[in-house]
Amino acid sequence: SVLALAVKTVAQDWQRIYGYRPVLLETLVDAKRFKGTCYKAANWIHMGMTTGRGRMDHANQNQGAAVKDIYVYPLSARFRQELVGV
Repeated sequence: SVLALAVKTVAQDWQRIYGYRPVLLETLVDAKRFKGTCYKAANWIHMGMTTGRGRMDHANQNQGAAVKDIYVYPLSARFRQELVGV
């Protein structure tokens, strides 16, 4: 699938282009419009939901953006340690 191909290649692409490998992928799914079925089937981890503020709401004024489900996919078995620098 396209999702599996993206997961396989994104770490190598980032290493080549930006000089480091990501250890975790994140995606947001509009919960009102989609169920996230492809992410669930591909073993992505549901982390919870956004507040619906939107990424441009720097003043915390809650501009009414859609609430989204947050899914992550570890690219490394030690992603927790790598993220906190242990």
